[in-house]
Amino acid sequence: MVEILEALMMIFFGLSWPFNIAKSIRTKSAKGKSPFFLVLVDLGYLAGVFSKLLSDNITWVLFFYILNFLMVLTDIILYFINRARDRRLLLETA
Repeated sequence: MVEILEALMMIFFGLSWPFNIAKSIRTKSAKGKSPFFLVLVDLGYLAGVFSKLLSDNITWVLFFYILNFLMVLTDIILYFINRARDRRLLLETA
């Protein structure tokens, strides 16, 4: 039962990231994004991965930690791509 609850937590947390990624792709802007926040969230997922590995508690829930980590990493990469685009557009309009 504990594994199922942990998996549900990871699934519910993870449901927001595809929407966040889609918004980053659609708007092509980094406005309103916090790279500090994204990195902190990713560090949390990474801590969850290492917690599973170090405790020899490797279960199917590990998949959701890794999946969520990768989705946040994708949003971090999009942040830097979009920030460069924002700066380029700002210079072009100045």
